Amino acid sequence: MPRHVAIIMDGNGRWAKARFLPRIAGHRQGAEAVRRTVRAAGEIGIEVLTLYAFSSENWRRPVEEVSDLMGLLRHFLKAEVAELVANGARLRVIGDLARLDADVRALIDEAIARTASGTRLTLVLALNYGAQDELVRAARALAEEARAGTLVPEAIDVEEIEARLDTAGLPPVDLLIRTSGEVRLSNFLLWQAAYAELMFVDTLWPDFDAAALAEAVTRFGARERRFGGL
Repeated sequence: MPRHVAIIMDGNGRWAKARFLPRIAGHRQGAEAVRRTVRAAGEIGIEVLTLYAFSSENWRRPVEEVSDLMGLLRHFLKAEVAELVANGARLRVIGDLARLDADVRALIDEAIARTASGTRLTLVLALNYGAQDELVRAARALAEEARAGTLVPEAIDVEEIEARLDTAGLPPVDLLIRTSGEVRLSNFLLWQAAYAELMFVDTLWPDFDAAALAEAVTRFGARERRFGGL
C-alpha cells in the first residue's frame, strides 16, 4: 500500500467537450470525482492524498474559467468540510496562497482548523502551486538564514531542503497518477516524486472513482521499487 498518493487531475475539459457541455460542467463533475476519491483513499488505508487542484500556470486560462474554478473551490471549502471531519480526514494546503482572494484564504484557514483532529487521511490540496516556485521559495529561505548567520552553507542537505518545502513533515510520494492519457508531470511535486512510481491512465478525471484508485494501487503493489539499488 502506498503511503502517499498524488494525482494530477486532468481531463475535465475534454470530458465536457465530448458531451457538448461547457467546461465548467466538466469541472463540476471533477469535483464529484474528488469527493469519491477522497472517500475511497481513506477506506483503503492511504495515509496522504495530494491533489493538484490549481497550478501556478492555471492563471493563464480565460478569466471566466478561473472565476468558475475559484467558485468551485469556495463551494468545496464550505460544503465538504463536514464530510472530511466525518471521514477522519485533515486538510492541508500547499502552494503560494498570497495570490488567492482574502475570503478564499479565510475559508482555507477555517477548513484546516476544523479538520485538524483527523487521523485517518491527510488530504493535501495544491493551490496556486508549482514545484519550481516551491523550490525557489525554499532556496530563498535557506539563503536568508545563511545571510542571517543562523545556518552555515555546509549544513544544507536533503533534510534541510525538505524542511523548507511546502510538504515538510509529509512522506515522499510513492505513487503519482495522471489521468486523461497525458504523459507529463506539469511542474507537480518534482522533488517529492523523485522515486515515485508514475502511472498514466486514460480515464478522464470526472470518470475516476474508487475502482480506478484501487486498480492503480494494485498495479503499484506489483511493481518492484529499488530506489537506485539492485
